[in-house]
Amino acid sequence: MLHSSVPIMPNLLELDLSVNQFKNIEDVGIWRQCHLKQLFALRNPFEIERIDPPQNVSECSQYALERLDLSGCLNGTIPEALGRLTNLRVLSVWNSSLTGPIPESLGRLRYLEELYLSDNRLIGPIPTFLGNLCTLDLSYNQLNGSIPESFRNLAALKSLYLGSNQLTGPIPASLGRLVSLQAISMSSNLLNGTIPVSIGQLAKLISLDISVNSLEGVVSEAHFANLSMLMYLYVSSNTKLTFNVSCEWIPPFQLRILQLGSCNITNGFPQWLRNQRALKVLVLSNASISGPVPTWLREMPVIYFLDLSHNKLNEPLTNLPNGKNVCEKYVVYVEALILVNNIFNESIPRSLCRRTDLRYLDLSRNRLTGRIPKCLQNLQELQNLILSSNLPSGVIPSHIGLKHSYLYWLKLNDNKFTGKLPRELGNLRSLRVLDVGDNQLFGNIPHWIGEKLTDLMVLRLHGNKFTGEIPESLCKMSKLQILDVAYNNLRGNIPHCLQELNAMVKGAEKQYNVIFDLNENVIQVMKGVDLEYTTNWDIVFNMDLSSNKLVGVIPVELTALCMLLGLNLSNNHLSGMIPESIGNMMKLESLDLSGNELTGMIPPSMADLNFLSHLNLSHNNLSGRIPTGHQLQTLNDDPSIYAGNKDLHGPPLPNNCLNHQDPTTSALKKKHKAAGKLMKVWWFYLDIMSGFATGFWGVIGVLLLKKHWRHKIFMFAEETMDRIYIAVVVTIAKMKRGREAA
Repeated sequence: MLHSSVPIMPNLLELDLSVNQFKNIEDVGIWRQCHLKQLFALRNPFEIERIDPPQNVSECSQYALERLDLSGCLNGTIPEALGRLTNLRVLSVWNSSLTGPIPESLGRLRYLEELYLSDNRLIGPIPTFLGNLCTLDLSYNQLNGSIPESFRNLAALKSLYLGSNQLTGPIPASLGRLVSLQAISMSSNLLNGTIPVSIGQLAKLISLDISVNSLEGVVSEAHFANLSMLMYLYVSSNTKLTFNVSCEWIPPFQLRILQLGSCNITNGFPQWLRNQRALKVLVLSNASISGPVPTWLREMPVIYFLDLSHNKLNEPLTNLPNGKNVCEKYVVYVEALILVNNIFNESIPRSLCRRTDLRYLDLSRNRLTGRIPKCLQNLQELQNLILSSNLPSGVIPSHIGLKHSYLYWLKLNDNKFTGKLPRELGNLRSLRVLDVGDNQLFGNIPHWIGEKLTDLMVLRLHGNKFTGEIPESLCKMSKLQILDVAYNNLRGNIPHCLQELNAMVKGAEKQYNVIFDLNENVIQVMKGVDLEYTTNWDIVFNMDLSSNKLVGVIPVELTALCMLLGLNLSNNHLSGMIPESIGNMMKLESLDLSGNELTGMIPPSMADLNFLSHLNLSHNNLSGRIPTGHQLQTLNDDPSIYAGNKDLHGPPLPNNCLNHQDPTTSALKKKHKAAGKLMKVWWFYLDIMSGFATGFWGVIGVLLLKKHWRHKIFMFAEETMDRIYIAVVVTIAKMKRGREAA
């Protein structure tokens, strides 16, 4: 480690000590090296209180330091001592957890040209004393207030980055005077008002990003009058902003990126785009565009990233760009085609198969018909294939499982597919999401899903005609976070091995690596309604086995899935008691066990579910008193969640009577009553047997003791036998004579 005794080195001009463990900036001798011009000390854990120079250091009457980079080092407020480095030209302290306002001491740095303070937690307004800057980066902080009018004095300013703050007010018209500006970023703020026409005078402007604000008004040709150098234009997510340019307008620039999503575009598909031959990224989503895709678009070079989603575009899809790519040494754009939520009502054209580098294809929520073309297997780089909510026919083609070794997302839900799941889908070993819900698929759930698709995070087979049992092979999917097999015809028991779904027990090993931050979504029934999870789908843990024909008890092993937010076992034929350990599922927000044949008490541990906001135990055979707890009490406004359990009582049910007995006491009384009835039956038979024994031995005893009575009884018996004998002989003789006469 260097320390404060480091000698003065007059020939030391540049020092790089990045990525070390220095805590005191004096350890690197910054206040002793009078001639040092450049110091790079990135990612050192400097303590903010040790940034000031020692009082006994007086070797330097002036510091020569021109470039100081302490990024990833400091925390706390920006040190006042930095104002002593009066020759500084470049100061970089980004990504350093800095707090508080930007200090006035930086105003003393009159030679400062570049200031990088992004990715901190700085607050307060933007200061007005920022000297003669060329580059100012204050993005990703918590700065507020308006953009200062004093910026008009920054005549040398080339790059201005103010994005991702809390800035309000309009964009100053005075920015149009800063003729050196090449890049402006003000995205993700709270800016309002109109876009000043003076922006159109910035002839050197290359990039303009004013997206995600509350800007309004009309944008016309005048806003782009002299922007001949413009290559990157980001205006998305200004919903009150309208683009109104004439169909004959020929812009002075050649854009590479254009994003106008969630703005209002008049006059249909923008005709001026036909001259933008360098365009690589085009986003016109949710822009109120209607009508056909123009034919001239077919002749343009391929647009790597094309998003026309959420409009009212119709056929033909064959008009999409199919020209050749301009040869580029480095392609930095993701190849994506996104046409979600339009009204295309044709079959998927084979021309799409020419996009062999396509990685993201989303044609969902249209009216596409026919079969999925076999040539799509040529798209071997494809990572996301989303064809949900269309009208295709036939079976799911087996060729989807061929040559798509990089496929992460496969969504074919809400279509008209029939038949069985093709075994070839088992080749998609990289698959994270498989959604074939809401089709007409049948047969057993294939064992190969659990045996081969072990990286699956989402398995959705909802709303089909699957039969058989839930295969135990599904328990091998240790990364599974969402299992939805609801609304099928599944039978048998719930597998006990579901406790082996490790992600539902311990959470995901690591957060899902987002391949594209696009329109990815997962639909799940949570809290009794269909919810669409988009950007946060990968933190959802849910199991839905509802509306099948499952039998048996609820396995106690299910309660080990303590990461679950939702558990739905409703509308089956489950019996037995609710597991006592249900309270272990501490993160449950939604629990639905309704429409089964469950018996016994509601476990008291259910009161421990502190996040439970949706509960349905209706239409079972539950009994006893409803447990109380802080969270359960919040659900008392809806007694229907306990309806159809006639032996259940307590708030919020109307049969909340004081004379209701505890179910344990009631059961004991029933047991005692049954025992009493049994004793009465035993006494009845005992009385009969004792009476018979008394009568029998009473007669026999008299005969043994009285000889005269015994003689009389035997004489009576002998005389009776003689009479019977004579009667029988006479009857037989008469019968013989009758036969002879006949």
